[in-house]
Amino acid sequence: MHTARNFRLNFLTQEQHIMLPNTTSIILAQNLYDVLFQYVIDPDKEASLKYFIEKLETHIKSKPRAPFSMPISELDFLGEGLQELRLLNWLESPVSLFEVEVMDAGENEEEELEKVYDLLGDLLTFNKKPEGNCIYVYSNRLTIF
Repeated sequence: MHTARNFRLNFLTQEQHIMLPNTTSIILAQNLYDVLFQYVIDPDKEASLKYFIEKLETHIKSKPRAPFSMPISELDFLGEGLQELRLLNWLESPVSLFEVEVMDAGENEEEELEKVYDLLGDLLTFNKKPEGNCIYVYSNRLTIF
């Protein structure tokens, strides 16, 4: 395995996230949709709920080492449904957002980023953001994973 080039982690912000309890059941996603659907009262909110459930299903199917989480600000559309998640033992925790910057990667930036992600996977618990080269880094004080 080739080692990663020099890289830098740029701290961007810390966000309050809500995290899936330690479970791997894909059935959970459908049950969660059924529970949360009662808090969704218009088509836009329903589309947001479907997006949330799709992200959750994709995460569970990928069998990651990091927890599934989303910024609470992205789930505001649930209204009282957020309280429902809390009652279902979803954990609230600060999560740090970092940008990964590979130095002098040139045309091989994607390949070099993957090498950096492999290295970081051995050092800390994180999830990649779907777009761009940012990662969510989880506290090492989380003992549920």
